Amino acid sequence: MSHDARSPLIVITLGAPDLTDDPPTAVRKNTRYHEAIERAGGTPIGIDEHATNAERAAAFAAMDGLLLSGGADIHPSRYGRETTRAIDMQPGRDHLEADAWEVANERSLPILGICRGLQAINVFSGGTLIQHIDGHEGPSYGSGSAICHPVRVRPGTRLAGILGGGKPGAVVLSVNSYHHQAVRPADLASGLIAAGSAPHLGGDLVEALESADQDRFLVGVQCHPERTESTPEEFERLFAAFVEATREG
Repeated sequence: MSHDARSPLIVITLGAPDLTDDPPTAVRKNTRYHEAIERAGGTPIGIDEHATNAERAAAFAAMDGLLLSGGADIHPSRYGRETTRAIDMQPGRDHLEADAWEVANERSLPILGICRGLQAINVFSGGTLIQHIDGHEGPSYGSGSAICHPVRVRPGTRLAGILGGGKPGAVVLSVNSYHHQAVRPADLASGLIAAGSAPHLGGDLVEALESADQDRFLVGVQCHPERTESTPEEFERLFAAFVEATREG
């Protein structure tokens, strides 16, 4: 698909498959993000930490929007904490995404975060994470059915409008759950609001967030909506809204 007025260029920051224990599955995970953006009418360009400085600069200069995807834990030093329960950290990816975030923010581009991407939005905005929670990480992708739980989307938020198709009132959906780290209300960065929450023994978790500035498309979801086999169809509206926001400039 060519990049033209009808097909915004979406940079997707990805985990490098060769840095995982299962590269073929990692490639399949990455492909799902590309497919979601293409279904929504965008042109995806995936980059990982192996991208050269020239490749990064070219991608960032051309991008109309940024998708921060799922993957390894963000290094706790990024949010001023010692490493306690964080695992499989990839500082090279943290650096790549921090640079992408800075460029996208400077240009006020639409940003969508998925799983790790939600956490990255919070960290890059000045928030923190809890390094481990129980009960939200089931079988790894491709090795069994996803565990699911309900998420209540807060009425009046951008996300509620998207997922609810513009209808008023609360939206409650069952979503997949592949994470062992989380954002609690107390961890949320200034300038962000909790757009969705999920119950947990230690208190509700922030499972969707967005900018408090309703003129800015900055949205993160903790689930993996690109994995359509375990995702309500309403989430296709999220990808569509994201790509449409990149067209609006």
